[in-house]
Amino acid sequence: MGRYWLLPGLFLSLPLVTGWSTSNCLVTEGSRLPLISRYFTFCQHSKLSFLAACLSVSNLTQTLEVVPRAVEGLCLSGTVSTLLPDAFSAFPGLKVLALNLHLTQLLPGALRGLGQLQSLSFFTFPLGKPLFLPPDAFSDLISLQRLHISGPCLDKKAGIHLPPSVQWLGVTLSCIQDMGELAGMFPDLVQGSSSRVSWTLQKLDLSLNWRLKMASPGSLQGLQVEVLDLTRTPLEAVSVKGLGLQKLDVLYAQTATAELAAEAVAHFELQGLIVKESKIGSISQEALASCRSLKTLGLSSTGLTKLPPGFLTAMPRLQRLDLAENQLQSTVLCMNKTGDVSGLTTLDLSGNGLHILPPAAFSCLPHLRELLLRNNQLLSLEGHLFQDLQQLETLKLDGNPLLHLGKSWLAALPELTTLSLLHTQIPLSPEPGFWGAKSLRTLSLSLPSLLAPLPAPAVLSLPMYLTSLELHVASGTTHWMLSPRIFPSLETLTINGRGLKLKLGSQNASDVFPALQKLFLLNNSLEAFCSQGTSNLFLWQLPKLQSLRVWGAGSSSRPCLITGLPRLQELKLESLQSITQPRSVQLEELVGDLPQLQALLLSSTGLQSLSASAFQHLHSLQVLVLDQEKDLLLQDSLREYSPQMPRYIYILESNLTCQCANAWMEPWVKQSTKTYIYIRGNRLCPEVSLPAWGSLTSFLWDHCPQTLELKLFLASFALVLVLIALPLLQEARNSWIPYLQALFRIWLQGLRGKGDEGKRFLFDVFVSHCRQDQGWVIEELLPALEGFLPAGLGLRLCLPERDFEPGKDVVDNVVDSMMSSRTTLCVLSGQALCNPRCHLELRLVTSLLLAAPCPPVLLLVFLEPISRHQLPGYHRLARLLRRGDYCLWPEEEERKSGFWTWLRSRLG
Repeated sequence: MGRYWLLPGLFLSLPLVTGWSTSNCLVTEGSRLPLISRYFTFCQHSKLSFLAACLSVSNLTQTLEVVPRAVEGLCLSGTVSTLLPDAFSAFPGLKVLALNLHLTQLLPGALRGLGQLQSLSFFTFPLGKPLFLPPDAFSDLISLQRLHISGPCLDKKAGIHLPPSVQWLGVTLSCIQDMGELAGMFPDLVQGSSSRVSWTLQKLDLSLNWRLKMASPGSLQGLQVEVLDLTRTPLEAVSVKGLGLQKLDVLYAQTATAELAAEAVAHFELQGLIVKESKIGSISQEALASCRSLKTLGLSSTGLTKLPPGFLTAMPRLQRLDLAENQLQSTVLCMNKTGDVSGLTTLDLSGNGLHILPPAAFSCLPHLRELLLRNNQLLSLEGHLFQDLQQLETLKLDGNPLLHLGKSWLAALPELTTLSLLHTQIPLSPEPGFWGAKSLRTLSLSLPSLLAPLPAPAVLSLPMYLTSLELHVASGTTHWMLSPRIFPSLETLTINGRGLKLKLGSQNASDVFPALQKLFLLNNSLEAFCSQGTSNLFLWQLPKLQSLRVWGAGSSSRPCLITGLPRLQELKLESLQSITQPRSVQLEELVGDLPQLQALLLSSTGLQSLSASAFQHLHSLQVLVLDQEKDLLLQDSLREYSPQMPRYIYILESNLTCQCANAWMEPWVKQSTKTYIYIRGNRLCPEVSLPAWGSLTSFLWDHCPQTLELKLFLASFALVLVLIALPLLQEARNSWIPYLQALFRIWLQGLRGKGDEGKRFLFDVFVSHCRQDQGWVIEELLPALEGFLPAGLGLRLCLPERDFEPGKDVVDNVVDSMMSSRTTLCVLSGQALCNPRCHLELRLVTSLLLAAPCPPVLLLVFLEPISRHQLPGYHRLARLLRRGDYCLWPEEEERKSGFWTWLRSRLG
């Protein structure tokens, strides 16, 4: 169970929640989403400004009460079966809503008020549970663009109307057996079923529907689809041809036959066909002849062993070709005899077991820009192999042995900007011309492990003007000297490997990498980047560095102080706690002077104590994430430093230690006006069996009897409550106590008067009014009702000033007069609603309508227009009164006769 505090002052829109509030929700800004992304699995939208995720939801109303009203993205997970009307009406700015709630039905109006919603997703588990959606479930979602229903089964004849703005529709992991069922679920998709001529979808996603085997002919007549995804469904691609689709551009499908879906390509003139993970085996010339319209063809993991002659010639418009994970041990894409060229720009031949590439393997691909040859068995590459690829920009050779590379082997690629050589065994040459690619900017490289230590560091020759460099080393401690000595344009550097040490000579890192902005040290103990003296400082002082991530893989024996980085904005320190020699550390030992740091993530670092001194040099810190840290102690010094604390503190999969030193936290949280704290899980005192987080106070009383400050706080808090309650008690004395006394008298009279339906009334009308309206009552009302016929009605009125029994209690007079009158007439005005007696009389008469054995008739006369919000118990009045039981006194003389006609008719 999650626990968090929402503190007033974070945002003006946040609700005022004080103390140790109970909830399973956490909020974050979109720019900080990557720090806690695992809690936003279903709604990861970093472009949104403000998001909230609620886990283990069982009562939706209570959960949403503590969610800030300004959120743009909301992700809910739990066990809620029914979505009630206006469930999200308090969030009018919501743009993304993802519900993993095991829903079975949405009541009408459940999504009312979400006029800005752009993306809506329903997820459920276990799969196959029915979900009832009313036909107008999405009628208020005028901005909805994306609708995804994954897991539940919809009624085949649900007749759900889609907003015209929907462009992306997904129904996955459902019970669909026939694509024609979509016409019954969403009749707007079919031509002629609505005023819309034809519906256009950018994407229709029906993937992962394991029961989908049929496509009834003509069932989706007129529908226009740009992308249709049938991945991992048993439906044959050729069946799509008879659906009646007016347009289809790209098809993702799987086929059980050993033939390409050529008929569907020819019928729709498809621009894209992806049939990966299907068993094709080979492609016939007849099928190939039908694919002239294709621009994208995906044939990965289809069992291809060879390609037919003229494969590329048969598809003159083809730009992207994916042949990965097949058995094409030799590739013959280009035929020297024909001299034809292809417009192909992307080619993926990864995982095909290729040993040798023929000299003319790419001679017909002058427009190729991306070539992927990963995870093959290529042993050598010569420069002349790429001489026809003058426009190639990306080349990825990861996972190949590459034991021999020709001199200047990349010189024939003048436009090459990205090269990846991870998990290879290339023999690096110290010669500067080894690479030969003058435009190379991004390089990923695995350094070979040296069998024996060299007397001097090995020279690592690299292109000078790289902007991104990734270096991997398998094992062992290897010293490398970089050449050239300065990389003026390098912005991103990744070093992966425990034994890698870069020798910079007498130069500082800031001289070698003057433009470096992002540094990632993965699987590294930091020994090569920290001084070995007593200070143990981080040596790489980089003036422009903005992001630093260190993942130590549990190998750091002592902490390294990250300091001296004036522009660092994001710092992640993970797995720095030594597995063999664990030790606790202070935050001051890990983080030093970082004036621009905004986000700090610490995970498995051995942190056990947090004090104010740790934040004295972190003036810009906004987000602090503590993940998988054990027995955290938040020292009392943080209380005085709280105005400078980060805006967000997330304690994830960590626990606070059960020590009296943590006793100050509850009053501090109540008084803080800036910090939002979220603690994931039942993470207090794991060594003590506490039933829930709410047991903190009892634990402190039982285990910390010397906690004087806590007791003083509780005493002062109780005093404040008493002072607040005094005005309420005074109000109760003047209003509620007489009201309750009157109700009690009515109940007693009801017990005595049961069955007395023939009771004689002393008065015909009891007139409730204030002193300011007495003139109208005497001058207008009294002559019309008590006067003799024909001008009056000859009724007997009960006026408080005239007919109340002298010396009798006011409340008793009011109750007796109402019970003795056939009708109660309330004269209401602005002054009357401010009068305590009139206010009490209106409350009493509404109670009489429900409780009295012989309830009176209630009539309301408004002397002036009054807002319904000024009326006490307005909703109860609205239920009890009919439309003809109240009337407004008109100012115009010609309309007053209508008023008296209404009053005479209601009084009989």
